Amino acid sequence: MKKMILVTSPPGCGKTRLSKRLAAALHHVVYLDKDTLIPLSKRIFAVAGQPYDRSSDFFEENIRDYEYDVILVLGFEALSYDDTVLINAPFSREVRDAAYMQALKEKLAAQGAKLVVVWIVTDPEVCHQRMIQRNSDRDTWKLTHWDEYIAGVDFSIPDTLGDPETSENLLLYHNSTDEMADASLARILPLLED
Repeated sequence: MKKMILVTSPPGCGKTRLSKRLAAALHHVVYLDKDTLIPLSKRIFAVAGQPYDRSSDFFEENIRDYEYDVILVLGFEALSYDDTVLINAPFSREVRDAAYMQALKEKLAAQGAKLVVVWIVTDPEVCHQRMIQRNSDRDTWKLTHWDEYIAGVDFSIPDTLGDPETSENLLLYHNSTDEMADASLARILPLLED
């Protein structure tokens, strides 16, 4: 059966590393990364005369949701040509919105596909250190205002897709250490391959 895999988590948890590992291991997969849209978003900030700040009200009102819309449109289009689409994006609000997720599942079912969410479980301080190491301009505000930023981030496992121990729609990937990551990959990869 065709499937759309969403690799999700707060920033800095390891979405890109896991997504690339999964994309390399799976067969007939199209890999999409929402960060690919960042150059377009930067242009929107520039044209609007706004400072580049992905934590700003301007980003929230004019860019954020459109990035998700575009990456999903690309994902649905890709499913017309291949068996699996893997999208690397936080989906931080969407994955906790039961109505949003149900609508996505129904749209996928109409295309003969199912939804699988991989939620990355990572210690917040590990995320902090990873952001410092990657030194990306998308993290500037977060790192400068760490306490304010982290207070608004929900690291808990989303419950909108059911119990991760019994639901095939939600897989957990533990990524606070390399050992945990390797063990999680070994556990979830066979579930994504069938």
